[in-house]
Amino acid sequence: MAEEKKRTRRANGESAIYLGKDGRWHARVPMGYKDDGSPYRRHLTRPTRKELVDEVRRLEKQRDQGSARQPGKPWTVAKWLEHWVENIAKPVVSENTYDGYEVAVRVHLVPGIGRHRIDRLEPEHLESLYRRMQSAGSKAGTAHQAHRTARTALGEAVRRGHAAKNAAALAKPPRMEEDENEVEPYSVDEVQRLLLEVNKRRNSARWMLALALGLRQGETLGLRWSDVDLDNEYLKLRRNRLRPKYEHGCGEAAPCGRKAGYCPARVQVRRETKNTKSRAGRRAVPLPGPLVVMLRSHWEAQARERATAGNLWTDSEYVFTKPLGGPLSPNTDYHDWKRLLEDAGVRDGRLHDARHTAGTVLMLLGVPDRVIDQIMGWEPGGAARMRARYLHVTDPMLKEAARKIERAIWGAPENPAVDKDQDNEA
Repeated sequence: MAEEKKRTRRANGESAIYLGKDGRWHARVPMGYKDDGSPYRRHLTRPTRKELVDEVRRLEKQRDQGSARQPGKPWTVAKWLEHWVENIAKPVVSENTYDGYEVAVRVHLVPGIGRHRIDRLEPEHLESLYRRMQSAGSKAGTAHQAHRTARTALGEAVRRGHAAKNAAALAKPPRMEEDENEVEPYSVDEVQRLLLEVNKRRNSARWMLALALGLRQGETLGLRWSDVDLDNEYLKLRRNRLRPKYEHGCGEAAPCGRKAGYCPARVQVRRETKNTKSRAGRRAVPLPGPLVVMLRSHWEAQARERATAGNLWTDSEYVFTKPLGGPLSPNTDYHDWKRLLEDAGVRDGRLHDARHTAGTVLMLLGVPDRVIDQIMGWEPGGAARMRARYLHVTDPMLKEAARKIERAIWGAPENPAVDKDQDNEA
């Protein structure tokens, strides 16, 4: 009898299946160990043995693949997202990336799907949230940001065994309208009108770095004089200016009643700059002759401002500063760009559109792709995708292609004078 019991004993890791007194089939599936080292088993019950065996095999497969839910109380979506954004994402991503995650979690995801258990969240729950967001007036791009955040956060939950599937990876975000991200770069005529207006303003070289070389806002505002070599006519891009973030400094005893950014005793809690994260972003950029002249003039003007301000001047080594020194605020810089467009009589556009303009001009001038990638700061692996996004085929380029086709097929004689007139009209 003892030998028979020994033969029927289950091997380690084998599930127990039995018929219960309630008439249902039950199973105990070994899933590993709890945090305290004690064995952890999942209890399953089904009305028939076949149904139970199928479920046991599915759960054993998840266990063996490492995708089964771990022991302990299941996370709600809200608790997991809040834990993920503060304790997992924040220490390893940039400040700007964290800001995007935090807003998506706090404003959209937690109120919209936070009450669901993370292991019971379905793609349809997310798709319903995206529809509600759009009905409330959010753009498709905002829903896409929430979708990307959820996909990243839930992907980490799956890797850690808190959920068996990533519902956001299965969900379909709303369709982005083609014209929502459509960018029309500024024409050469518009750039020249901006140049005329820029020459009347303080920090004039700041805008030409964007329009001529495509520097990003953070790259330009983070530029220091030690990065600029006017004798050899190039500059080095090594860091990005970050958006300031403030906390109250007034104290709970006498609160000012304002937002932290407007508190009279506000305290900045974010560093001013961060190093460029990619190798392609850390690059040397050639300076055209007129820009060298503008930067020399800017250096002299800044020296005069420093001498006039005296003790009121804030030393910072930044190329572009406030009237009394210190780094420019990205928010102030944005509003300066909007006023520049208005004063120059140029159509409204994003500050980032200047980067699209610079890339398109480089292509129009026939600059080789590799050089464009260097100037724009694009990684080799994704450069082709970025060129497709930033380099726009303009009407003059299309007309020139049509003239070449005409000459090749119909043998039309070349007429440089006519071509020049047509280019001027374009």
